[in-house]
Amino acid sequence: MKIYVGNLPWAIDDKKLKEIFSEFGKISEAVVIKNKFNGRSKGFGFVTFSSEEEAEKAVAEMNEKEIEGRTLTVNKARPMEERD
Repeated sequence: MKIYVGNLPWAIDDKKLKEIFSEFGKISEAVVIKNKFNGRSKGFGFVTFSSEEEAEKAVAEMNEKEIEGRTLTVNKARPMEERD
């Protein structure tokens, strides 16, 4: 199950994101979304857990938690909406 992690500190990269969430279970992927032109973080990312229980625990414990001075927004990821 994939979760959305928003309001990430700019210094967080894929490796650090995986580190932060690894205490909740086995992670198959952790990705910080980057600007395709300059490579800088857009301030959000996604973490994919091997089980739904692990993902739900991460959402419950990490939503609104402060990391490096920023309050995270963590919830179940929704499918990307199509843009015009």
